[in-house]
Amino acid sequence: MPAIPLGGGTIAKQETNINRAIRAREVRVVDDEGTQLGVLSLSDALAAAEQRGLDLVEVSPNADPPVCRIMDYGKYKYQLSKRAAEAKKKTAKVELKEVKMRPKTEEHDFQVKVRNARRFLEEGNKVKVTVMFRGREVTHPEFGRRLLVKITEELKDIAQAESYPTMSGRFMTMVISPIKK
Repeated sequence: MPAIPLGGGTIAKQETNINRAIRAREVRVVDDEGTQLGVLSLSDALAAAEQRGLDLVEVSPNADPPVCRIMDYGKYKYQLSKRAAEAKKKTAKVELKEVKMRPKTEEHDFQVKVRNARRFLEEGNKVKVTVMFRGREVTHPEFGRRLLVKITEELKDIAQAESYPTMSGRFMTMVISPIKK
């Protein structure tokens, strides 16, 4: 099993053993109709699969003895890929959109930013609101905090604050997420 490195940990790729790749001496066999054939030696199980013109597939390798099923392996792989594709389709893709402003943002510009944030939230995305400070503005973080509180008040009907305003360098950020329906 080759390991795929992923930022600190590794994920072992799960490979299904079929026919001669199965290493157990004895296996619990289930035939193609779902009937239990009992615990058989590997050679007897392979012979039973060959007799039906199908493959012997190890479906539960960690069981004692391992469980093998007599089936068409190509069809099994196809069904697994279809299930995986269907599951992937159903997962919601939430993106993090960003709205940037300054502490001295005028009212009309502020309303445009609120409209954009509202649109992003209605699409089901999270919104990162960033207030950028320039020069000496950074000495008055309360202006940025006031702006972020104002935007959460404007959007409280469809969103909630996921993280509260935090200052890092010259940026004050906050994440807003849509309220689940």
